[in-house]
Amino acid sequence: MRLLNKLFLFFAIPCLNAVSRVYCAVVITVLSWVSPNWLSWNKYSESMLRSLEKRILSIVKTPHKGFFVDIGPVVGPADKIWTISLNVESPKTPLVLLHGLGAGVALWCLNLDAFANTRPVYAIDLLGFGRSSRPNFSTNSQEAEQQLVRAVEEWRKELKLKEFILLGHSMGGFLAASYALSYPDQVKHLILADPWGFPERPTEYKEVPLWIKTIAYVMKPFNPLAGIRAAGPLGPWFINRIRPDISRKYALALDDSKLITDYIYQCNCQNPSGESAFHAMMSDFGWAKNPMVNRIDKLKPEVPITLLYGSRSWIDHSASDIIKEKRMKSFFKLQVVTGAGHHVYADKPEAFNQIVLDACQSVDSLINSDDSNVQYVEESDEPESDSKQ
Repeated sequence: MRLLNKLFLFFAIPCLNAVSRVYCAVVITVLSWVSPNWLSWNKYSESMLRSLEKRILSIVKTPHKGFFVDIGPVVGPADKIWTISLNVESPKTPLVLLHGLGAGVALWCLNLDAFANTRPVYAIDLLGFGRSSRPNFSTNSQEAEQQLVRAVEEWRKELKLKEFILLGHSMGGFLAASYALSYPDQVKHLILADPWGFPERPTEYKEVPLWIKTIAYVMKPFNPLAGIRAAGPLGPWFINRIRPDISRKYALALDDSKLITDYIYQCNCQNPSGESAFHAMMSDFGWAKNPMVNRIDKLKPEVPITLLYGSRSWIDHSASDIIKEKRMKSFFKLQVVTGAGHHVYADKPEAFNQIVLDACQSVDSLINSDDSNVQYVEESDEPESDSKQ
């Protein structure tokens, strides 16, 4: 099965061969056991994270500012959401960006200029991630999900955003869909980029290598990114060892390729607050305990959806069939970006940016036509061109 064969390429064990994969899994597990909190093993630095984010975002030409938004006692006693904003004076419908597991606002650096050229853009570190507050989430899957969604809604209220276009990647796509279900009147267009958590978890795994079954069983009690913290000061090296492709995605834009791995390490060597919420929501890493397949039909029909995948992504692509089947009378557009993997926004930023801009333009056109009741059904099974804008 394609998803299962590539599952650990993203989450933990993307080494060169099966022996290396098992070795890395054992190292992660042993380090997790022998690195107690009192050892002060990780090297998290708030000032370092701030500096790395600033250096990465220095390639963004559009003027932007970063600030904390106080959302009150959503989960903890005084939660704050780290936010960057661009082109806020534009009268057009804002675009809001939700990152995936283990990421942060800086990883949108290849996309922000294109997006902010036409409208206000807000990117946030989800509650429990990046520079945002790290409260203790519920261990109940549905409650943890709703806590994350409520945090986004309280953030919206504080910024007094009436309506916006919502873009989420991976786990952020799952939460974006959940937010649209809870607050449909605020979402003018839902853009799902390689979303996690849509299909049901398979009841049987066929053609699954024994090493994957073994690793999945051993790692099940741990948070998905425990290995990064277990590696302590070797964390950046560890990230670059198991995922050398991540820094390469940004190599043409950034002079120092270490910035990305250092940034990811600083985002994830802290208290695994949001990561623990993800652990509560997940079922064997690749699936959600409460998948979107069981509720996407309850989404308000007037909310249009653009779904995009990387053609080489490990994510189960059945979300497209799910949405088409469940929302037959609503606007739906599928785009597949040729040559891109799960991190489609960084693998093929030009193609990704254009798809997002087209979705945003459709919102502008609908507003200008003054006919918000028009519904569309559209599907594209052809791969998106990789040509530059």
